[in-house]
Amino acid sequence: MLTIPWEAFALTGWLLVAIAAGLHALLNLPDPRAAWGWIAVTLLFPFAGPVLYVLFGINRVQTRARQIVQALPDELDTPQRDDAREQIATRARLEPRLPLVHTGDSVTASPLLAGNQIRALSNGEEAFPPMLAAIDAAEQSIALATYIFETNPAGRDFIDALGRAHDRGVDIRVLVDGIGELYSIPRAVRLLRRRGIRCARFHPPQLLPPSLHINLRNHRKVLLVDGRIGFTGGMNIGSRYLIQEPSRVQAADTHFEVVGPVLSQLASVFSADWYLATGEAWAPSCWDAEQPAEGGSICRVITDGPNEDLDHLRLVLEAAIGSARERIRIMTPYFLPPPELEAALTGAALRGVQVDILLPAKNDVRAVHYASRHKLGRMMESGLNIWYQPPPFRHSKLFVVDDDYAMIGSANLDARSLRLNFELAVEIYDDAFCADLHDLFNQAIDASSRLTPDTLNQRGGLERIRDAGCWLFSPYL
Repeated sequence: MLTIPWEAFALTGWLLVAIAAGLHALLNLPDPRAAWGWIAVTLLFPFAGPVLYVLFGINRVQTRARQIVQALPDELDTPQRDDAREQIATRARLEPRLPLVHTGDSVTASPLLAGNQIRALSNGEEAFPPMLAAIDAAEQSIALATYIFETNPAGRDFIDALGRAHDRGVDIRVLVDGIGELYSIPRAVRLLRRRGIRCARFHPPQLLPPSLHINLRNHRKVLLVDGRIGFTGGMNIGSRYLIQEPSRVQAADTHFEVVGPVLSQLASVFSADWYLATGEAWAPSCWDAEQPAEGGSICRVITDGPNEDLDHLRLVLEAAIGSARERIRIMTPYFLPPPELEAALTGAALRGVQVDILLPAKNDVRAVHYASRHKLGRMMESGLNIWYQPPPFRHSKLFVVDDDYAMIGSANLDARSLRLNFELAVEIYDDAFCADLHDLFNQAIDASSRLTPDTLNQRGGLERIRDAGCWLFSPYL
């Protein structure tokens, strides 16, 4: 009787598994270099290669995101003014930026809305009082979404204001990210629920069924009151943003007050996020009202996330960079742009556009700071100007092109924001608003130190290895 040695069975089993894993990589990975790498790993490392691919090569982030983001009910669609004649007039005002406008049209499927008023608010000292005043003046509804909701004195001020509004009969919903909430003890959601306020956690970690993902975070920050005023930007809720008070942990930041028709788009984003977290379709009638034109800003909301919104923000940023004629200014706490954005920025600098990147001199995530330093030398060689802002830690996310286009919101220029988180941005066409942001940039540059290739080259060998090692993990930082 012919017997087949067990080694032959093992070899056959390994080849079948390796071929299956290699075919999966070939058919599903978007980057040919990554596909080649994983195919090689599955073939060169018996059994261990396919296991490594299953553990680290398959993109579960987008799969899980699609499971979270199911079809949203039609009743969540907040009406958005899209009058054809008005759109024609709006586009006529934006003639020099029409390619950028068309990119936003295609990516977002949302109209540009004229007549908005946007006001920059620096740090908690300027942002928190009008936010609290709006809550105290609320008569119908309040929607608040934030990544971090601290329960220190500043956070307690918001909890108390929301409690007073609830006692007046205001309909309130508060959405806090399930990981961001863990920054404080006691938890904000617990304290708010004690006041009778409806709260929800977005994708919280749990043991049963197991869900311990640190990705798929809702990083958006939105406060909407009565359909008449809103706030958005990069600022969470907490005392760390009060930089005039001595504190071990501080973060300078810029938030924005929003009035006008674009509030309807912000309301749609909150409604969808609330539904995803709770299954409740909540869209108060006051959000349906057409907002009066209050200012000269033409705006549009851009949502980004590891679902059907993936790469929306990156595509619009690339188009904006490509439209630049004179200058591009970026302020961000975390700067690890994907290759496409890095190429767009270096290409702009090489064609004579002034590109200024403002980063914090000391970062609250050191690995990001080190990884960023590994890339900055090559970017400076292409003509980018890199500035380091002095402490406190600078958390603002600002983007300005020439004198008429800006983008604000919650996203950083790194893989976590552009591929792993749910983010929100508002693009703004407005000369006066951009002039205000340029003043802010000028003040920041005056207080900053410029990074030079000589300074970067002074790093020792161990520092270079550390920076390069952190850079290897930049897609996950």
